[in-house]
Amino acid sequence: MTTASPQTPPAQPEPLWTPGPDRVENARITRFHRRAADEHGAPAPVAGDPAASYHALHRWSVEHNEAFWQAVVDWFDVRFTTEPDAVLADAAMPGATWFPGATLNYAQHLLRTADDPARAGEPALIHLDERQEPATTTWAELRRQTASLAEELRRLGVRPGDRVSGYLPNIPQAVTALLATAAVGAVWTSCAPDFGARSVLDRFRQVEPVVLFTVDGYTYGGKQHDRTATVAELRGELPSLRATVHIPLLGTPAPEGALAWDDLVASDPRPAYEQVPFDHPLWVLYSSGTTGLPKAIVQSQGGILLEHLKQTGLHLDLGPDDRFFWYTSTGWMMWNFLVSGLLAGATVVLYDGSPGHPAVDAQWRIAELTGTTLFGTSAAYVMACSKAGVHPGRDLDLSRLKCVATTGSPLPPDGFRWIHDEVAADLWIASVSGGTDVCSCFVGGVPTLPVHIGELQAPCLGTDLQSWDPQGRPLTDEVGELVVTNPMPSMPVRFWNDPDGTRYHDSYFDVYPGVWRHGDWVTLTSRGTVVIHGRSDSTLNRGGVRMGSSDIYEAVERLPEIRESLVIGVEQPDGGYWMPLFVQLAEGAVLDDALRDRIRRTLREQLSPRHVPDEVIEVPAVPHTLTGKRIEVPVKRLLQGTPMEKAVNPGSVDDITLLAFYEALARKRSS
Repeated sequence: MTTASPQTPPAQPEPLWTPGPDRVENARITRFHRRAADEHGAPAPVAGDPAASYHALHRWSVEHNEAFWQAVVDWFDVRFTTEPDAVLADAAMPGATWFPGATLNYAQHLLRTADDPARAGEPALIHLDERQEPATTTWAELRRQTASLAEELRRLGVRPGDRVSGYLPNIPQAVTALLATAAVGAVWTSCAPDFGARSVLDRFRQVEPVVLFTVDGYTYGGKQHDRTATVAELRGELPSLRATVHIPLLGTPAPEGALAWDDLVASDPRPAYEQVPFDHPLWVLYSSGTTGLPKAIVQSQGGILLEHLKQTGLHLDLGPDDRFFWYTSTGWMMWNFLVSGLLAGATVVLYDGSPGHPAVDAQWRIAELTGTTLFGTSAAYVMACSKAGVHPGRDLDLSRLKCVATTGSPLPPDGFRWIHDEVAADLWIASVSGGTDVCSCFVGGVPTLPVHIGELQAPCLGTDLQSWDPQGRPLTDEVGELVVTNPMPSMPVRFWNDPDGTRYHDSYFDVYPGVWRHGDWVTLTSRGTVVIHGRSDSTLNRGGVRMGSSDIYEAVERLPEIRESLVIGVEQPDGGYWMPLFVQLAEGAVLDDALRDRIRRTLREQLSPRHVPDEVIEVPAVPHTLTGKRIEVPVKRLLQGTPMEKAVNPGSVDDITLLAFYEALARKRSS
C-alpha cells in the first residue's frame, strides 16, 4: 500500500524578463511612490519587493482615488490658472465631475519644455517618411509655429468650443494644428487621408468643423496618392467650414479659396493659451463605427492631461532623454497618445508611410535611424516580422532601445518570445490594452515589474480593473467581462449629438449599472497580471465555455499555409451553435483535407477540442476596420441573416466587397 504524497502548489511561471535593481530604483514610478507615501497617504514601498510595492500602490490608487489624482497633479506640477474646488465632486458613472472650478490649458502644458532655455533648441519632433531621412523640429520652433497658427485661427474667428478638423497624415503640421487648436480652446478632430470621403464625412459632419486642414496627397508603399478630388468633395459637403488650410505634401499649389500653411505659421507672436474649464472638450475621437455612424467621443482638456501624464511619465517611464515612436495614423487614438509624449519632455518620432516599406523591417530601421528608446507598434506587425524571419537585434543598432510596446490586439506568446529572442534579451515588453473610449490604457506596462509570456503586466494606476461574471461577481484566474468600477478622468465627458446621454450610457453602462463594461474578455491572475482574450461581444461560447478568438488566431496563424484567419460563433435559431473558421491562405497554399486536418489537430492539441471549428472555409481575404482590426461582430451579424445595410457601416471597412462572401454564405445556408 502506498501513501499519497501531499499535493504541492503549482510552480510560479518563470518571467521572460525582470528589471534589474538599478532600473527599479531609477524608475519614475518608484520616485512617485515615495512622494505619494510621504505626502498623500500612500503605503510605503516594500523594500526589495517591487511587485508587492506596485500592487500596494495600485490598491491605494483605486481605494483613495482622490488622493491618488491629487498626487499626480502635484508630482507633475499641473498648473491650474484657477484652483479647483475639489478633486472629484461626483464619482457617479457616467457623469463623474473632476476638478470643478479649475481652469488650465493642455497645449500650454505640452509646450512647457520650450520654456527651458537649456532644452528649447533640442528636438521636440523627429519626422520622416518612406525615404527614411529624419528631420527635426525643435521645442522653440514648435512653440513658435503653434503660437503663430493659434493667432491666425483667432483671426479666422475660431473661438473656444469651435471644431477644427484635420485630414492629415502623421506629419509635424498635424501636431502643430492640434496644439494650436487646443491653445485657442477649440476642439480638434482628425482622420487619416487614406479614409475615403464618405468615411470622413460620416465623422466630420457630426461635429461641423469651422476649419479644415488638408494635404494634397500622401505617399504610401512607394506610391503617391492624390487626394485633391477628395478634399474638394469634403469642402463641398461641409457647409460649416469658414476656411481650408492647404499643406502641399506633394508640392501642388493651394486650391482656389484655400489658405497656404506656410503663411499661417510665419509670424512669431507671444504664445497665448485660452484657460478653459477642466472638463472643456479637447478633441473628438471616433469609434470604429462598425454599425451606424461612428460614435463621436468627446474627451476633456484636463482629463486627457492627467491621464496622459500618468501613462507617459509613470507607466511608460518617459523622460527628457527618451525618443518615443509609435507606428500610428491620425485616424487612431494612438496618434493622440503619441503626441502626449511631449508632456514627459520626450522627443516624439513621427513616421508617415507604410509599416513595411520598402521591407518588413522598416519600423525597426526607423528606430535605429532616430535612436528610439520606446518603440510602439501593433501585435500584428510583430508577428509579421516573426513570420518573415526578420532579425532586428542582429542586423541593426538598437542599443538605445529600452522598451517595445504593443497594442491593437493581444500579443501572442510567440510574439513575446520573438521580441526577446530577436530584438534583445534585456528588453522590457509592454503589451497594453485600452481603447479609443478613454484614449488610454486600462492595463499595461509597469517598468518595475517582471514580464510573463502572454500576459500584460498589471492594471494601471487609478483604474479599478476587474473581471466580472454575468451576475457582477469578481473573478480571479477565470475569464470574465472587463469592467472598470471607478471613474477615470479621461472617460468621455459625452458623445457629440447625444443630448440626453442615451448612446453614451448604452455603450458602456447598460449591462452593469454604474460600472464601465468595456466589451473585452479578460482574466486577472492571482499574481496580479492580466490576459486579454478578445471582444466579449464576439467571443465564442460553446456549451457555456467562453473562449477568446485571439487564442485561435495565434495557434492557426503559426501554420505557414495560413496568412490570416477569422473565427465566428453563430447562435442558431434552433438553439445550436455554428463556429466556422475562415482562412486566407498564403501564396501557393491549397486548402485540402490534409490542411484542414492539420488546422483541427493544431487547435485540439494546443487549445482544446472545444476550440476546433465546425468548418474551415477559404476566403479571399479577411475584412478589417480602417484601423486594422478584424471585423468579427458585423460578420457574425451577416451570418445570422442581418442585411448588409444594417450589419455594417460601409465607410468603416477597409474593403466592403469582402463582406459579400459572408452575406452570400448566409443566404446559401438558410436556403
